[in-house]
Amino acid sequence: MSGHSKWKNIMHKKEKTDAQRAKVFTKIGKEMAIAIRDGGPDPVSNGKLADLITKAKSLNVPNDNIKRVIEKYSGNEAVNYDEITYEGYGPSGVAVIVTTATDNKNRTAGNVRHYFDKFGGNLGSSGCVSYMFTDAGVIVVDGASVKDEDQLMEDALEAGASDFSAEDGAFEVTTEVNDLAAVRDALIAKGYTILSAEEDKIPSSYIELTDEKDIENMNKMLEHLEDDDDVQNVYHNWENCD
Repeated sequence: MSGHSKWKNIMHKKEKTDAQRAKVFTKIGKEMAIAIRDGGPDPVSNGKLADLITKAKSLNVPNDNIKRVIEKYSGNEAVNYDEITYEGYGPSGVAVIVTTATDNKNRTAGNVRHYFDKFGGNLGSSGCVSYMFTDAGVIVVDGASVKDEDQLMEDALEAGASDFSAEDGAFEVTTEVNDLAAVRDALIAKGYTILSAEEDKIPSSYIELTDEKDIENMNKMLEHLEDDDDVQNVYHNWENCD
């Protein structure tokens, strides 16, 4: 559930059941396949792939699974995924952006529309809510690797970060999208452990839901979207979300 704490999002995915975690592994595998298609199988030269490997490890994806995906898509295995973004509104006008990777556009569009309609929202046209979000890079640093919070903040800002915040057990460093890789590499060089480094969409404002039915429907919409195999990320501006 992006749009808030990336660290909470990682913990949320870690706490899922085995069956739900299998879906998380599948989605990361799909992201890795697309990254390999676009940038090659070497994480040294393919920063996106390197970030996905880090993300996979933070979510306890077995190394053998990661290796199999890289080997599979380093050969002649076709990667026939279309990346499509949907925008719309949840209950009481919560802005929602859904990014997908699919081999069947009609199936994905139908499913996404169904989730919006079923839980009090409506799917909109391209651009209807994206103007409410700013693209940014977000790096999650493992708190266990941080000896001095002030030093981490200084190192991050010197590397080009634009913002810094502390979470329970971790630190989040925000960057411009184009600076994400450079800041990540600089922090790794300083000895920090990176739990994830990826692009995010940060809302310019948030909506707080007070009606119990709206809260229930928003939770159900997010659950169904995140459980869909074609959905890669869900961004929103709902304030009351942990």
